[in-house]
Amino acid sequence: MILRKYMSLLGVGSASVDLILPKEEYRRGEHIYGHFFIRGGTVEQQIKRIECDLVMINKETGKEEVVDSTNILSTRQIDSEELNKIEFTFKLPEVIPVSSEEISYRFKTKLTFNEGIESRDQDFIRIV
Repeated sequence: MILRKYMSLLGVGSASVDLILPKEEYRRGEHIYGHFFIRGGTVEQQIKRIECDLVMINKETGKEEVVDSTNILSTRQIDSEELNKIEFTFKLPEVIPVSSEEISYRFKTKLTFNEGIESRDQDFIRIV
């Protein structure tokens, strides 16, 4: 048991997060409804927060810019092997460049614990 706890602190067997979206293509100003799917690891862990950034990537310049963010603070504990869903809502800005050869978008999600290594996920979307 102690070995599993220390392994999860290093990221082996820790809880993971996956942002689930109903589609990949959205319009400017559209509301996005989905959920964070959290899967417990080999030991129970205390969730500190979920951060989700909409990032615009400019392929010409190589720059990444955070367009907007949403954060969920939590004191929830996720048990070993527990499956959990947390609702996600995000409103795309009205004024934002559409996706193109040069511009792409992704949601970068980070699940942070009181102890242990963060879990990360990324999901690409198209803005038309």
